[in-house]
Amino acid sequence: MMQLRTLIFTSVILPWLLSSAAKDEYMERGILDSTGNDILHNSNADQAAPPKVDELPTCLLCVCLSGSVYCEEVSPEMSTVPALPKETAYLYARFNKITKISNQDFADMATLKRIDLTGNLIAQIDDGAFSKLSNLEELTLAENKLTKLPTLPTKLVSFNANFNRLTTQGVKATAFKKLTRLAYLYLGNNELTAVPQLPESLHVVHLHNNKILTITDETFCKGNTSHYIRTNMNEVRLDGNPIMLSKHPDSFICLQSLPIGWYN
Repeated sequence: MMQLRTLIFTSVILPWLLSSAAKDEYMERGILDSTGNDILHNSNADQAAPPKVDELPTCLLCVCLSGSVYCEEVSPEMSTVPALPKETAYLYARFNKITKISNQDFADMATLKRIDLTGNLIAQIDDGAFSKLSNLEELTLAENKLTKLPTLPTKLVSFNANFNRLTTQGVKATAFKKLTRLAYLYLGNNELTAVPQLPESLHVVHLHNNKILTITDETFCKGNTSHYIRTNMNEVRLDGNPIMLSKHPDSFICLQSLPIGWYN
């Protein structure tokens, strides 16, 4: 009987124990390729590496809800405009590190009605970046580093570029002339030395804290007629400019209220 037990241990149990021990050692050491590299452990290390922000789907980085995309203060930092779902109507990408808007960023986004890029680092916008946005009504580029403006969509109702570095050379005199629906124009805290042509549709125009030195009878009114009244415009801000408004009384004769600014 003892001989039978010894034979069973030697032929069955002992090989199983040795095989189990070898498997444990194999798992601890990993899988080696022909050059001696640990394939298993290297593979796990690659999987653990965090993806880059531009490799993640937009709706994992941002909140996507019923045609609105909220990408505010994204972490890790967002330096470019994300790829948007086709049905996006409202984009809020405030307080990120976006530096440039290219022609491709909104090329296929005709559904967009509102874009808010407040508080980024945008210093450059390709001239055609917004040209295909036929339904865009509100565009906010406040608190960036712009020195000039691109061509703007003609259906804009509100445009805000407060707190940039816009110069008169960078804002064409006719930049807003064809925007026949524009009601709210905010260009405060820039470096403008002149007032661009203002469309008849405007209700509010803010030009405070610039470097405007002069205006003419044509800036807000029509100098060749005293019967013209600008009925839409009810708020003009020119405070914080070096111009003394009391020297230009005929420049406001068509307005229903005097501009806010320096008269003394």
